[in-house]
Amino acid sequence: MSTNLPTPPPTEGLLSLKAHLAPHFQALESYLLSQKTAFEPEIHPYLTHCLSSHGKRLRATLLFLAGWEGPAIAKPELVKAAAIVELIHHATLVHDDVLDGAALRQGHPTLSALHGPVVAVLLGDALFAHALTLASEYPTPVVCRIVATATRQVCTGEIAQTFHRDGEAISRSAYERIIDLKTAALFAASTELGALIAGHSTPFVQAAKQFGQLLGIAYQIYDDAADYLADEAAIGKTLGTDLLSGKLTLPLLLLLEALPNVEAEALLAQMQTRTLSLEAVRQLFSTHQIAVQVQARFAQTMDEASSLLAPFAQLKATEKLLEAAAQIQDLWRRAGLPAL
Repeated sequence: MSTNLPTPPPTEGLLSLKAHLAPHFQALESYLLSQKTAFEPEIHPYLTHCLSSHGKRLRATLLFLAGWEGPAIAKPELVKAAAIVELIHHATLVHDDVLDGAALRQGHPTLSALHGPVVAVLLGDALFAHALTLASEYPTPVVCRIVATATRQVCTGEIAQTFHRDGEAISRSAYERIIDLKTAALFAASTELGALIAGHSTPFVQAAKQFGQLLGIAYQIYDDAADYLADEAAIGKTLGTDLLSGKLTLPLLLLLEALPNVEAEALLAQMQTRTLSLEAVRQLFSTHQIAVQVQARFAQTMDEASSLLAPFAQLKATEKLLEAAAQIQDLWRRAGLPAL
C-alpha cells in the first residue's frame, strides 16, 4: 500500500527538516534555558537534568511548521508555544520513567533513578504547572484551554495504560483510545497551536489539529512496530522492551486476534510470566503476516492525515506539514520495517 505523501530522498530525514528550522530551534533552546529562573532555585539541578535531553523535538517541529512563515522567521509567540508543548512532553517523560521503572533514557540515568520517584513525579508536576502559566500569558484564553485539555488527556492516557500492564488482556479499541490520548493529543495540540497563533483560518486550524492527531497515532504505530519488527542496528536501540514490560501494543494485539482462543490465552500467560521470547513472537508474526497488517494500518493513517490538508494545498504550512509526515514515513523505512 502506498500513501499520498511525497517521498524524501533516502539521505534525508527528520534531521534535514530540522536544519531548515535552525533559527526556530535556536530560539526555542534559548527560551527554555531562560525559563530556568522562573522556577525556585531548589529544583534548578533537577530541571537542568530534565531539559538537557532534547530528543527529536517532534511536537515543536510540527508546531513551527503549522505556523510556517519562512525559514528565518522564528516568531516569539510560536517559540513560546513550542516551549510549552516541550515542557509538557518532558513532564510526561519524567512520569513515564517512574511508571516504567526506567533507569536510562537516551543512554543517560533518568531523574527517577538518580533522585527517586518522589522527586521525579513532583518535578513533572512543576513542569506541567509552568507550561500552563506560560499558556495563560497569551491574549486569548484559547491557548490555555488547548494546553490544559491536552495535558489532561495525556495524563488520562497514562492512567488508562497503567491498568493494562503485565500482559493483562486489552481490546484493540482500548489500545487505540490510549494512544489517542497518551500520544496523539499532544501532537494535535501542537499543530492546532501553531496554526492558531500564526493567524490561519478556523477551517485550517481544525484541519491542522486533526492532521496532528492522526500523525500522532501513526507515529505511535511506528514506535510499537519498531519495538518488535525493526532492525536493531538500524534503529539504534534495544528491541522487545514492550514485551519485557508486558505492554500489549498493536502488533501483539493483531497476533492475539489471529490465534485460536487457547493459543492466545497461552501466549498471554507466557507474557505475564516473562517467558515469551522476542524470537518466538517474531516467528508467530511471520506465520500470521502481522507485519503486513501493521504496515497497512500505518499507511492508512498517514493517508487519512494527508487528505485532511488537501483543501489547503496553497498554504506553505500545508507543504511543510506534509514534508514532516513524509519524513516520519522515512523513519519507518530506515528502521527496516515492511516497505510502504
